[in-house]
Amino acid sequence: MVKICCIGAGYVGGPTMAVIALKCPAIEVVVVDISKPRIDAWNSDQLPIYEPGLDEVVKECRGRNLFFSTDVEKHVAEANIIFVSVNTPTKTRGLGAGKAADLTYWESAARMIADVSKSDKIVVEKSTVPVKTAEAIEKILTHNSKGINYQILSNPEFLAEGTAIEDLFMPDRVLIGGRETPEGRKAVQALKEVYAHWVPEDRIITTNLWSAELSKLAANAFLAQRISSVNAISALCEATGANVSEVAYAVGKDSRIGPKFLNASVGFGGSCFQKDILNLVYICECNGLPEVANYWKQVIKINDYQKSRFVNRVVASMFNTVSGKKIAVLGFAFKKDTGDTRETPAIDVCHGLLGDKAQISIYDPQVTEDQIQRDLAMSKFDWDHPMHLQPTSPTAFKQVSVVWDAYEATKGAHGVCILTEWDEFKTLDYQKIFDNMQKPAFVFDGRNIIDAAKLREIGFIVYSIGKPLDAWLKDMPAVA
Repeated sequence: MVKICCIGAGYVGGPTMAVIALKCPAIEVVVVDISKPRIDAWNSDQLPIYEPGLDEVVKECRGRNLFFSTDVEKHVAEANIIFVSVNTPTKTRGLGAGKAADLTYWESAARMIADVSKSDKIVVEKSTVPVKTAEAIEKILTHNSKGINYQILSNPEFLAEGTAIEDLFMPDRVLIGGRETPEGRKAVQALKEVYAHWVPEDRIITTNLWSAELSKLAANAFLAQRISSVNAISALCEATGANVSEVAYAVGKDSRIGPKFLNASVGFGGSCFQKDILNLVYICECNGLPEVANYWKQVIKINDYQKSRFVNRVVASMFNTVSGKKIAVLGFAFKKDTGDTRETPAIDVCHGLLGDKAQISIYDPQVTEDQIQRDLAMSKFDWDHPMHLQPTSPTAFKQVSVVWDAYEATKGAHGVCILTEWDEFKTLDYQKIFDNMQKPAFVFDGRNIIDAAKLREIGFIVYSIGKPLDAWLKDMPAVA
């Protein structure tokens, strides 16, 4: 009987292990974490993360061949295959601060595995980690091996939040990197057999360790680059009267380019894009490749530029001040169908508006007030550390209120900023919203999801990213 243990019950570990348990009924899967509240949540009816389809999968397998536990050492000792999906934050101080990955949690997991293991193990990297991490882990394990054999594999995850379960059921590819030795190949084969329960053979790619580690960083860098490319064009569209949706459609019709990831927006967010690119930049710098490092840095610079451009547009449109004005923010998660707020553009937009003394009223169907206040008070990169190491109950922003209804958020507001593309925002009664707002009433659509022409008929002044500007906005230049 194969036993799998996964260290880390987060966005990666939870869903991935749940699907492995569902698809491989003969394998016992245990997800372990030192955080008791998190494990309690996985064992309850209210799972700690929101992901369409996750509830059903967990409820079907939990207690049968899927278990969640805080008894980390016991389950690690019993497992044949150990997945490690712990946080790999960006370092905030010391060597490589602001760019390099902080491998503290990774290293302590590796040392714990070495401490408690009594039989041979296959250790699988599941977190996004910098290239060469496997080598470091291998050194820790072999120097503390007590005669036990360890094989390290890299098996990066390519999940997109909001569709994680779908992505796990039908992945584009499963990537497994291992050592090119007989033992290494055997370990790769063992993991391949787990996935082969439901993934077609031709979609399981095997590579060497470094290729697997780098593929993950490269894939995210390419995706983020596409978003920054279309966002850069959106600024030019506004300046020239072109329409970014038309341009993106025409460009995406080229089969070599394809239509995905070409939606202009207020910017990308999520726990991986920025972190992985910073990581890539650092690795390039460490390997004496400053030109390559600078090339990838631009992807993040354009993303930051897009967020500050949006804030400037809001402030400039409203007679160059939002001081004391109520601004409604619709959507706080970094994209629809997830409650995840990590690196969401909404944080920077809110900070920009708060910097100009605005009163902000926020509504998001999946994000709690506690989470929003925490995000706004946190220092950069703090979100990626375990909860108990994050600053406790920060001082709440007095100028921020969080409400549970879009109409409440927009009542008496001067402007509305749409920052997440939740479907429900497309079907709101905008006439009702208009009637209850201060005039002139503004809508700033950071996701291009509303029908601007309809809203203009109602009486709104509308700004859509990368679309021809209202006459009103033309007269108010948004100077960065």
